[in-house]
Amino acid sequence: MAFEGPPPGREDSGGTGGGNAPAPRRKMTVRKPTASSSSPSWPTVRNAHRLQRRRHWMQAGFFAFFVLAPALNLLRFDLNETQLWVLGMRWSLGIDAFTAGQITAPQVALNFLLRAVLPAVLLVGGFLAVAWRWGRLWCGWLCPHFSAVELVNDLLHRACAKFSLWDRHATPRSDRPARKRWWPLFALSCLILGFTWAVTLLSYLLPPAEIWGNLVHGTPTPNQAKFLLIGTTVFTLEFAFARHLFCRFGCAVGLFQSLAWMANPRGMVVAFSRDRARDCRGCETVKSPSGSACDNACPMRLHPRNIKRMMFSCVQCGRCLTECDVSQTPKDNEPLLSWEEGEAARRETERQKREER
Repeated sequence: MAFEGPPPGREDSGGTGGGNAPAPRRKMTVRKPTASSSSPSWPTVRNAHRLQRRRHWMQAGFFAFFVLAPALNLLRFDLNETQLWVLGMRWSLGIDAFTAGQITAPQVALNFLLRAVLPAVLLVGGFLAVAWRWGRLWCGWLCPHFSAVELVNDLLHRACAKFSLWDRHATPRSDRPARKRWWPLFALSCLILGFTWAVTLLSYLLPPAEIWGNLVHGTPTPNQAKFLLIGTTVFTLEFAFARHLFCRFGCAVGLFQSLAWMANPRGMVVAFSRDRARDCRGCETVKSPSGSACDNACPMRLHPRNIKRMMFSCVQCGRCLTECDVSQTPKDNEPLLSWEEGEAARRETERQKREER
């Protein structure tokens, strides 16, 4: 804030001839400070990091739901009773009542329509509608497997500066050198996650109290022991060696989301400002001192600046956008990556098709 004229309460000394008459006071004006050219960028970066924190909280919440849902009877199918539990209530089609002569065949058909067909259509239809518009939002924001993938990625990077054992080159961080002491924690995390997955999936099929009680007392049944041993082994190996391959090619839920998203040219995409591609040079960040910040940030090992067809398994996590913000802020530039949907997404898709020809 700048002030023009003398400060309040002071007078200029007189002009000539030794006169002491005060000069007329000029009107004080206040000029508002001009906004710095970099000021809009910092809120952008803060918003990007806030978005990632919100996403991690949603992942943590849904992971807790995934593990605790069977124990709370929120969702599970009991093989012993051949009974489905939903939100703490028995979900029945009334077949037992029909065989006991308590209800008629039309009532069974109506129960089947209202309690099986209609919920399935609404659930699948709503799920695909979300994927049609926003892509694999489930994977990037809720899926408990993908949250585990990101955790394992981080631990592996701390151990060897790679996000996958199959990466050809390391991507070291300037603030966090790789240390071998993280290898045991990486291996232990894969084992713990594999065991958690095996136990949780089994608790969706058998009473959780029975499973956990047998584990605590060390008396699982032979079938339970076989399931837990095989499941823990398979999931541990998957988390250690093939977690990205499973997400990209082995998960049916993710595959159908990608197919729905690819069929919609107006679906939300990560758009790249190719007219400003020269600003992408030297996009070093703390997490990616060698450049290519958005590529190194992608947990699916994709290249976010690529065309939509090559981003088939994008999970819309937004981590590439966050790193682009971080890399461009010191240059007082707007980020080159942004989410676009609707007509803007259609134009981006059409432009990509023209460049392919």
